[in-house]
Amino acid sequence: MSNMTSTTAPRRISAPTAIGFGTAPLGNMYRNIPEQEALETVDSAWQQGIRYFDAAPLYGAGLAEMRLGEALQHHPRNEYVLTTKVGRLVLDELEDTTTRDLGEKGGLFEFGRPNKIVYDYTADGTMRGIEASLKRLKTDRIDHVFIHDPAVDFHGDRWKEVFQVAMDGAAKALTRLREQGVIKGWGLGVNRVEPCEMALEQSDPDGFLLAGRYTLLDHADALRKLMPASLERGVGIVVGGPYNSGVLAGGAHYEYQEATPEVLARVERLRELCAEHRVDIRAAALQFSLAHPAVIAAIPGASRPERIAENLALAKAPIPAGFWSALREQGLVSADAPLPV
Repeated sequence: MSNMTSTTAPRRISAPTAIGFGTAPLGNMYRNIPEQEALETVDSAWQQGIRYFDAAPLYGAGLAEMRLGEALQHHPRNEYVLTTKVGRLVLDELEDTTTRDLGEKGGLFEFGRPNKIVYDYTADGTMRGIEASLKRLKTDRIDHVFIHDPAVDFHGDRWKEVFQVAMDGAAKALTRLREQGVIKGWGLGVNRVEPCEMALEQSDPDGFLLAGRYTLLDHADALRKLMPASLERGVGIVVGGPYNSGVLAGGAHYEYQEATPEVLARVERLRELCAEHRVDIRAAALQFSLAHPAVIAAIPGASRPERIAENLALAKAPIPAGFWSALREQGLVSADAPLPV
């Protein structure tokens, strides 16, 4: 991990491996994953050299954190980087997982634990959330903490009000923890660009976990302001959802819901170009996201052990320069987007 070299040098969240492990699927996202399969998936990631793991209380109402903690507890803590999130508390009270309020994300974790989840972006809620996550993760420290989803997709018309509560509560609490050396850094974990831009204006975040907004399919908004501003400030971007909820990996989901015909049509154009150049669209997606100098890692999710090796191979798969040129020429990527070389 990199730290500030002086009081004026920019901080930057960094990752020990360019491909990390996103644990949302371990929270039984979309399906009921057997415990052993989940643990073997984390073990596969470790055995193949992945040393960056990201979790959140939301993922299965604490299930992903519990599984990750179980799988990593026997590994030396100083050999991996661990991030999780605040803004939601998992309660002992139970609820119907099929009617859980997840904003635009519907029944994303209907197979997770039935514990009730409540929003709490206050300073007190942040401290309680971290304490609970430490217990579930079976560890004594978290490297970086992201404020989870203070954005329109979860809070609708109230999102700016919620965002301000997060800035006045969670952000200030995390800044104090950073200054005390309890955590190495903090930022936002969101599926939208605007909250990240606002956080840069109002506060001093170290990085962002931006899911689905700097991908082969969707990156124009991030390129306008967020990516150059992050680069200038030394703020690291972790790309979550590089396959856009699976639609770029052969799945039918985009934004965690069934992909619309318009999205599928755009994906088909990309697939046709990939086929023409004999390129795996998943390799193109991963390598595109990693090509921007502000990006420090991509964390594709995985819920099966064999997916780990696939993701690592895709990140290194040779892709002809002509493919990237054709993407640009056909207007399938923004003119300002850095491309792999």
